[in-house]
Amino acid sequence: MSKRRINKVAVIGSGIMGSGIACHFANIGVEVLLLDIVPRELTDKEKKKGLTLEDEEVRNRVVNNSLQESIKSKPAPLYHKDFADRITTGNMEDDISKVSEVDWIIEVVVERLDIKKQVFDNLEKHRTEGTLITSNTSGIPIHKMSEGRSDDFQKHFCGTHFFNPPRYLELFEIIPGPKTDQEVLDFLNGYGEKFLGKTSIVAKDTPAFIGNRIGIFGIQSLFHQVKEMGLTVEEVDKLTGPVIGRQKSATFRTVDVVGLDTLVHVANGIYENVPDDEEHEIFKLPGFIDTMMEKEWLGSKSGQGFYKKIKDDKGNSEILTLDLDKMEYREKERASFDTLKKTKDIDNVTDRFEVLINGDDKAGEFYRKNFGALFAYASKRIPEITDELYKIDDAMKAGFGWQHGPFEIWDAVGVKKGIELIKDLGKEPAAWVNEMLETGVNSFYDVREGNTYYYGIPEKTHVKIPGQDSYIILDNIRESKEVFKNNGVVVEDLGDGILNVEFRSKMNSVGADVLAGINKAIDIAEKSYDGLVIANNGKNFSVGANVGMIFMMAVEQEYDELNAAVKYFQDTCMRLRYSSIPTVVAPHGMTLGGGCEMTLHADRVVAAAESYIGLVEFGVGVIPGGGGSKEMTVRAQDLFRKDDLELNTLREHFLTIGMAKVSTSAYEAFDTNILKEGKDIIIVNKNRRIAAAKEVARMMADQGYTKPIERTDIKVLGKQALGPFLVGTDQMRAGNYISEHDQKIANKLAYVMSGGDLSEPQQVSEQYLLDLEREAFLSLCGERKTLERLQHMIQKNKPLRN
Repeated sequence: MSKRRINKVAVIGSGIMGSGIACHFANIGVEVLLLDIVPRELTDKEKKKGLTLEDEEVRNRVVNNSLQESIKSKPAPLYHKDFADRITTGNMEDDISKVSEVDWIIEVVVERLDIKKQVFDNLEKHRTEGTLITSNTSGIPIHKMSEGRSDDFQKHFCGTHFFNPPRYLELFEIIPGPKTDQEVLDFLNGYGEKFLGKTSIVAKDTPAFIGNRIGIFGIQSLFHQVKEMGLTVEEVDKLTGPVIGRQKSATFRTVDVVGLDTLVHVANGIYENVPDDEEHEIFKLPGFIDTMMEKEWLGSKSGQGFYKKIKDDKGNSEILTLDLDKMEYREKERASFDTLKKTKDIDNVTDRFEVLINGDDKAGEFYRKNFGALFAYASKRIPEITDELYKIDDAMKAGFGWQHGPFEIWDAVGVKKGIELIKDLGKEPAAWVNEMLETGVNSFYDVREGNTYYYGIPEKTHVKIPGQDSYIILDNIRESKEVFKNNGVVVEDLGDGILNVEFRSKMNSVGADVLAGINKAIDIAEKSYDGLVIANNGKNFSVGANVGMIFMMAVEQEYDELNAAVKYFQDTCMRLRYSSIPTVVAPHGMTLGGGCEMTLHADRVVAAAESYIGLVEFGVGVIPGGGGSKEMTVRAQDLFRKDDLELNTLREHFLTIGMAKVSTSAYEAFDTNILKEGKDIIIVNKNRRIAAAKEVARMMADQGYTKPIERTDIKVLGKQALGPFLVGTDQMRAGNYISEHDQKIANKLAYVMSGGDLSEPQQVSEQYLLDLEREAFLSLCGERKTLERLQHMIQKNKPLRN
């Protein structure tokens, strides 16, 4: 059988989902044909231009407007603006025949079965046999869509449910029809995971599939609970946010962002289609939701939902909250619970659950009821919506941004304790849970030899979760493969002669322990291993240097200690570059300041596509001091070609630091030269990143890695660059674009990147630039306004402009 490849896809329907899906295929290098309907009337603008209904501009108006709106939306659907060139637009009358040339047709039209069937009638006339055809639906049964279709169509047809926005939400549900070929399901499962960067899950053809069935139950359950327990909107969002490993937007803010109408549509669909569900009434909308729908308080799209943003008399933005009893907006109130305070020092979310369910205030009661209802409901959905419990957990993590799925939370509180919570609500768990305990199995999951096993109900024992071989899950190997650890890092043996340094500090910030851990790992690797990877599975790779430590030293005026600390950071980054073993950094998420400097100094970078990388030190009143200012100077000079372009190239690198530019994807980091084309690698599925980094380190070692020679050949421009830079910052200050302190920081950076006040260009060493960088960093730490910025960042976690 020939190998199936996807070079070109057709997306039918260019609404928010259709355009988002088209953009994500463009992100991964696939050619996309995006089609939509032909308008039946001219707009006033088109009439003024003298256009007719036959003009291409008019006929493609719907698709072009939708795509442009999507591209401009935030968060951006594209990894890089240039990727839009991979999308060709057209309409479903003039261009429908072009679907004969594609490898996969994805239908994303309005959620109505009759319209979808009309579209399929049309597509079937032009589709080439063997072409994949899928429907992106959040609830219409797949078997109803395949009725009356040809045999070849049905064999290659299934549901593929992307979550919105398609670039960012990782869940990809694949729902077979009655005649879908197993080869098609296997292909889509692998393709979604490997190429689209998704958590692929083959689900059953049941209402709302897996993610929405459990997720909407959770939200509806809260809607009913909020009135019953007399909770406010703020209190629910406080209880259901980061404290339990959920998004900062928690429940009500998330509904505002997604749109209340979207949620209501799915909830109504479930209510109508699952009459025998034991929790059928939970899917019935409470009165306050009906009122909001009538008033069209749909959330962000209508300007108000559970929250409403207004401007006060002074023009400042203020957020109001909906009072669910009075159905009026009021000032936002601060939510506080004693039980939550007890978890303040518990960094690991799984360790908090036990404390939360034992709270003796309203929060404790909330968690007991909430988790009890969730455990009972999830257990009873097997085997209705899936046969494997891990798929429910995976769906909630990938589709709803939960850090832990229902069965993982249940394991954390204890299976027996979970059953108690269920029984306290007058409910019962599914029979298989009690049977599991009777067979002597006391947990839903087990970790052995680096692999996760789940409880298989038919097997009555733990079964290995498939597809783990392409991942390295540090949580699973940390204890068994530990080589060294301190308070900041754990160094693990990844096998095949490669070590990994995993940051374990708060927010993965880089402080003394992390630096000591990296140096120790390099020592061990140089002596007994072949390569070193720096990677972690945290929410973010690293938010940068430990700002609190810098602030304390600067306030106490301990400049010798501060100088030593900055030099230690510089020396550590230089060791990454000049050790005798290959070093690979594998960033993901926020990779800022010191985290970015680590990335800049590795031999190779294997970055997750969703990496937000940048040198942001200006925000706290300093310049990059861990080698970042030096490295951007070196990278600029490596691009020098002709004298007249040298200053322009240096200026671009200067502005990257001066404007604290952060890439909105790893691909954008090529534009700022933080990642290098042809050398650094981008991985769409962040879960594959560590395994890929290990492979790169292994390959470099096998090819005969030789320690690089330290650079002494860096051309700096001296006054030739410094003069224009200082004129530029003067003009920016005069135009009031920057503050006096911004100018001071920029001038210090200009001095470093020019190589000092040299009368003419000359060659210098990296150490020369590092010394200039450190001197500038220390002098800025003595400035009152820098201390104010550092303090503001520590207290408010956002930059201060002063």
